[in-house]
Amino acid sequence: MTIRLRSRSLRTRLLIFFSLTLVAVSAAMVLTTIYAQRAYLLGNLDQRVSDAAERSQGGLQRRTGSATDLGFLNERGQPAGTIAARLDTEGNIVAAEVVARNAVPQPLTAAQLAALDGIAADSSPHTRTVPGLGTYRITSVRGDGTPVLVGLPMDDVQNMISDLVAVEAAVAALGLTVAGCVCAVVIRRQLRPLARVAATAVDVSHAPLSHGEVTGLTRVPQGDTDPGTEAGQVGAALNRMIDHVESSLAERQRTEERMRRFLSDASHELRTPLASIVSYAELMDRGTDRIEPRLAWRRVSAESVRMTGLVEDLLLLARLDERRPLKRAEVDLTALVAEAVWDARAAGPEHHWRLALLLDASAEVTGDAARLHQVVANLLANARAHTPPGTTVTTTVEATQQACFIRVADDGPGIAPELLPAVFERFTRADNSRSRTEEDGGTGLGLAITTAITAAHGGRVGVESRPGRTVFTVELPPAHTAELPSP
Repeated sequence: MTIRLRSRSLRTRLLIFFSLTLVAVSAAMVLTTIYAQRAYLLGNLDQRVSDAAERSQGGLQRRTGSATDLGFLNERGQPAGTIAARLDTEGNIVAAEVVARNAVPQPLTAAQLAALDGIAADSSPHTRTVPGLGTYRITSVRGDGTPVLVGLPMDDVQNMISDLVAVEAAVAALGLTVAGCVCAVVIRRQLRPLARVAATAVDVSHAPLSHGEVTGLTRVPQGDTDPGTEAGQVGAALNRMIDHVESSLAERQRTEERMRRFLSDASHELRTPLASIVSYAELMDRGTDRIEPRLAWRRVSAESVRMTGLVEDLLLLARLDERRPLKRAEVDLTALVAEAVWDARAAGPEHHWRLALLLDASAEVTGDAARLHQVVANLLANARAHTPPGTTVTTTVEATQQACFIRVADDGPGIAPELLPAVFERFTRADNSRSRTEEDGGTGLGLAITTAITAAHGGRVGVESRPGRTVFTVELPPAHTAELPSP
């Protein structure tokens, strides 16, 4: 039975539960009413039987008849169907009669007398079925006078109880029918929001989430997301889950697009130097006079260095993506940045290089000195490659108790607004053409590597740019609070 109920809908189970509860309550009320009414009627009948017995005994005391005289049954007040009997000292019936419907007493038959045997004269009520007369409530009293036995029929009590049972059953059936219909309507209306939530979940489950752009998933209506109701809480939770699913799938799609672009760009970046190396090798192999062998070897060497650098950058990004542990040591950012600025000045003498120190605390961090140097070198190389000669590049080291900052600012033309949101993504370049050379701005991995290394040190990188001022800011935790991300 339990398994069958579990397989049914919540609406059906609730209706069955409430119906059974109403049936149980109604049955208890009907039985309690019948029991109480029966007890009251029997008590009233017992009192009448006791009163009749006392009157009969009193009538015998006033009469001077024989030992079998039952003339008191002829007295006024004896209802039809009354049974009266005189007993001897041992409790045996000496004489017994019943008042007929014509008010004339008639003697009892032997079978009827046998039904009255064994009733003790203790004034207690007894129920006996007398053949031909029906069920009686009987008592026998001894008292100070002649022992007598008196009984009254229970037909009125039984008929009244039967009528009461019929009325109670009819009222209960009608009440249960009305209550069942009301419960069915109420349950249906109360479960409508839950049904709409379920319909929304079914619609979402049918949506093709495995491919393509996932947008516009069905939401639970606003009216079914009231946090004050259980169905509203489920609806609101389902909407939040759908939001998370959409955002996760959108992020997955963006990741897939970035991965496809990354693979395409990486393939191109590797193919270009390889094609150059193959071309120069073929020229030297043919022994052509179009190019000098020494020049060809220099170009092969340059393209090999370019390809090696690209491969090393890709491997570094892969290691950082895998969160491999970095070296941990105390690094003085002041000395590290000064060395990087000095190297940048040597590489770009046509720019103006400045260094500023704003130290309210020690500019020491915990991390890998070589990787942190690469961060600063990438930012300085980015400023040199994307600004015209004569640009002033100012590198600032700022240290507080809460964080250490490295800022690289220039007064160049700035970053295009459409490029700014993706400036830290891999292979992001101001020039997206496939014919670009290394001198045109590199492979587009520098800022991506900078972001990955900074994140591996528990820091973050930000940029602000407008025409005439671009600022890259690296924020790192100081040495006394630094915790490198766990692999």
